[in-house]
Amino acid sequence: METQVTNIDIKALNDKIQQESAFVDLLNMEMDKVIIGQQHMVESLLIALLSNGHILLEGVPGLAKTLAVNTLAKAIDAKFSRVQFTPDLLPADLIGTMIYNQKLQSFDVKKGPIFANFVLADEINRAPAKVQSALLEAMQEHQVTIGEETFKLPEPFLVLATQNPVEQEGTYPLPEAQVDRFMLKVVLDYPKKEEEKIIIRRNISKEGFPKVNTVVHPDQILKAREVVKEVYMDEKVEQYIVDLVFATRHPEQYNLAEIKDYISFGGSPRASISLAMASKAYAFIKRRGYVIPEDVRAVAKDVLRHRIGLTYEAEAENVTTEDIINKIMDAVEIP
Repeated sequence: METQVTNIDIKALNDKIQQESAFVDLLNMEMDKVIIGQQHMVESLLIALLSNGHILLEGVPGLAKTLAVNTLAKAIDAKFSRVQFTPDLLPADLIGTMIYNQKLQSFDVKKGPIFANFVLADEINRAPAKVQSALLEAMQEHQVTIGEETFKLPEPFLVLATQNPVEQEGTYPLPEAQVDRFMLKVVLDYPKKEEEKIIIRRNISKEGFPKVNTVVHPDQILKAREVVKEVYMDEKVEQYIVDLVFATRHPEQYNLAEIKDYISFGGSPRASISLAMASKAYAFIKRRGYVIPEDVRAVAKDVLRHRIGLTYEAEAENVTTEDIINKIMDAVEIP
């Protein structure tokens, strides 16, 4: 009898999600006008947006990272700001500061570029730790303290930090605990030949880029976030998520003793939470009211790749976190 009730609930939930997720297609259409290829980046942006997470993007310059966030902000009628991280950047340049007003003989608060819905922290590893930590407090608490006053940041609030994988000279790598605050780490690749031809045409044509229309309001995103939480996740899928994360900590329990020496630390409970939330958001984007194991597998690499520490042995043998995640996904039983 109980199974029947669940089935009815799932059907009703499915219909609700079908309705509520209609705007995803509109957003994708607007993004497609400007962004050629990079479907994975666009999908990841939507997942982070719907799960109240942040993204760390790794890719060489010129892969439309800034353009993607800016386009998304326009399509959502949200405020976008871009901060170029440099070695001489100060926390005040990011969050704002107190400025003395001579006329009124008092201090006024001047808010920094972090007061936006979408903040692009360009080349985050070029600024020192105190600037990185100022950004991470805002990411975690969604608030900023300037002087004695605390200010709430606008909602939705999404930080997209980029780092260039090629140049490591003069950089300040993010510590593990800070990297863990990012829900997803997305690695971008070059476009395909056909896509690059279209990119060239778009950039040199006199018409320029098509105009992006506002198709969604920020309130709709906040409402959708609540609906994403309603997406049904079976206990077997929950168990699968826990097994994937535990396999990064204790690979020997999953017949993966050969990779144990390559891992210095595995995913934290944040990894499990992020994997569950991202799977629900992915199911929502695919207009489904329930999570299937394929949803978990689709987001697992982006959720786990920055949460596994490699030992010197792994680096000496050129073993990457991608290799470890692939082995784990092959070994852990799919429900």
